[in-house]
Amino acid sequence: MEVKVPDIGDFKDIPVISILVSVGDTVAAEDPLIELESDKATMEVPSPAAGTIKEIKVKEGDRVSKGALILVLEGAGAAEAPKPGAPEAPKSVAATGTASGKGDIHGEVVVLGSGPGGYTAAFRAADLGKKVVLIEKDATLGGVCLNVGCIPSKALLHAAKVITEAEEMADHGITFAKPKVDIAKLAGWKASVVNQLTGGLSGLAKGRKVEVVKGYGRFTGPNMIEVEKDGKTTKVSFDTCIIAAGSEPVKLPFVPHDDPRVIDSTGALELDGIPKRLLVLGGGIIGLEMACVYDALGSKITVVELMDQIIPGADKDIVKPLHKRIEGRYEKILLKTKVTAVEAQKSGLKVTFENDKGESSTDTFDKVLVAVGRRPNGKLINAEAAGVAVDDRGFIAVDTQQRTGVPHIFAIGDVVGQPMLAHKAVHEGKVAAEAAAGQNRHFDARVIPSVAYTDPEVAWVGLTEAQAKERGIKVGKGVFPWAASGRSLSLGRSEGLTKVLFDESDDRVIGAGIVGPNAGDLVAEVALAIEMGADAVDLGHTIHPHPTLSETVNFAAEMFEGTITDLMPPKKRH
Repeated sequence: MEVKVPDIGDFKDIPVISILVSVGDTVAAEDPLIELESDKATMEVPSPAAGTIKEIKVKEGDRVSKGALILVLEGAGAAEAPKPGAPEAPKSVAATGTASGKGDIHGEVVVLGSGPGGYTAAFRAADLGKKVVLIEKDATLGGVCLNVGCIPSKALLHAAKVITEAEEMADHGITFAKPKVDIAKLAGWKASVVNQLTGGLSGLAKGRKVEVVKGYGRFTGPNMIEVEKDGKTTKVSFDTCIIAAGSEPVKLPFVPHDDPRVIDSTGALELDGIPKRLLVLGGGIIGLEMACVYDALGSKITVVELMDQIIPGADKDIVKPLHKRIEGRYEKILLKTKVTAVEAQKSGLKVTFENDKGESSTDTFDKVLVAVGRRPNGKLINAEAAGVAVDDRGFIAVDTQQRTGVPHIFAIGDVVGQPMLAHKAVHEGKVAAEAAAGQNRHFDARVIPSVAYTDPEVAWVGLTEAQAKERGIKVGKGVFPWAASGRSLSLGRSEGLTKVLFDESDDRVIGAGIVGPNAGDLVAEVALAIEMGADAVDLGHTIHPHPTLSETVNFAAEMFEGTITDLMPPKKRH
């Protein structure tokens, strides 16, 4: 098949700015082939069918108009071959459930789970005119995020930040008395923040006439869910269902989880006493956020991580300032080390460690926080009864419309795969609701930001340097140290860093890592830049307010371009 430039309006002689495929590549229908640009508006030319690239008839810099030959596609119309690393295609299984007919309650759209993804899907479906039923196993709406996750942890992290900032102002001439922490009152304030948000959700559900059914829901047939609460069962039938069942903390077999001194993230947020010595098992985002809280409240912290760095998903240079800061505050940070045993004793929890050299040691802690990840709840909802396939880990595969292998059942959030992030679930929830309502909506986000709300914050989006190297992308980077930022220095925090990554072939933004106060807010600009196909000039020529932390993104682009004046440029490109 000859692939030609489609109707692109009145534009003629449009420059080809990027060739997105190579000879031999396998593409699916609608995969982008080339990028064109006119008046700074970038447009992609999609493949009209699936096939293999046989010949490419244009090169970067060529000018094309409607009807110009782009490439030759071989085997067009054949089944799409899976791409390396592509998500598993959704599958179905023979439905084991036999329940049918109308239930005690019927919804055109039934949403199982009311976390950020679930309530978003329910509310969006209701706004589109659907009769919606929302099932939630817990007493309040909002799921893990609002009740025992994102929101309460951020409230406590704010309290921790106030304490540590007050301590550190002594270096700048202002000394405060040692804070008196009323744990009960602090916990009450945290709860009030949660209650305000969860109460608001109940009001929004009522305003949209979304029927809320409380209890644990499990599928009993392709169009039926049984909800159990306090021994009473309610049958809920549906035309369409959206699974938003979430995830739960991973438990380790060698840890005595029945001992109250062993806690997970939910237990850590309860603030049931401040231990003198706390071991955080897992150096990822959740563990380090809770470590920040308990460190500020007076615990002596040890972190143990199996990998060779904390927050393994981020580049090492972005994590380094955080590591250096907490290394000076915590008792120990044990990398390339695993816990092999935890023994409950009267004096505390005796923990056995083993490092990468096979050397063992022991230590005793007042509490152990297990934060080694989360696992999806796919296996807890009897999804097979509806014909929905669940893999061995508990994940449910979906397509770009969030549709499972059963066409009238969708799935979103933690249960469909990584990253397990609330903001991903929210967008997936809208896609599922709109697709369920018959709209041609797909989840097509190029990037999903990640943030550790530690002190300092660590945020990244798009490709990391390590990922770019694995993919064979020739990457350029602009790195701006916050020691040269007037705003950062005025905050007394010069350890930060903004790094923006560019594809050397076209200077387009492909990723970023930021560490420092408010990094989680700053990274959103780079996420937008990637989605919009921005390049280094776009970032460098965007006027940022001064003095702010946001201008470090601008400066990083200028470092890459070699046009910066606030530092000596590493190279001169333009």
